[in-house]
Amino acid sequence: MQMRPQDVVVALKLCAHPERVPVLIPLSVELGISLSNAHGALKRIWKSGLLVLSEEGEVLGQQKLFDFLVHGLPYVWPAELGATARGLATAHSAPPLESRIVHSSADVLVWPDARGSVRGQSIKPLIPSVAAAARRDGELYELLALTDALRAGRARERKLAAELLEKRLLANAGAPGRARTARAVR
Repeated sequence: MQMRPQDVVVALKLCAHPERVPVLIPLSVELGISLSNAHGALKRIWKSGLLVLSEEGEVLGQQKLFDFLVHGLPYVWPAELGATARGLATAHSAPPLESRIVHSSADVLVWPDARGSVRGQSIKPLIPSVAAAARRDGELYELLALTDALRAGRARERKLAAELLEKRLLANAGAPGRARTARAVR
């Protein structure tokens, strides 16, 4: 089983809304990927153990995903920087890092996108439809931007991105009063 970049985007979408049971058609439409790509991504995510579902269909197991994002993603799919382009801000140039990290306008990173309003150095997104998916879902946008900070950021940006991702992904892990029983999903 070989992970693909879309698997990370699908996993982050599931983590952005852990209470929603993953349904293929809406997932595929919201992310701008084919049904077969969404199905394959879910199979690889469950099989790898990056995420699991509770008996109630709630997404659990974000610790493994967090560990992969911080320690593996920058090596498996490092940032590919390109020419200056118009697009949607990402990494340290996007929320939630933009308000915490001082950077010059020359350091702005963007996903190339014709509908974008920011100019900066382009970064190849994990999947081509990432900018459109991020515009539709603010929580996903922030998780993707933090992920890009891990891929493209300097040490301080990576450290802050990891701290914020840890808070977001692991906030509900083991919350008291919530019975969480994982079940195998095929």
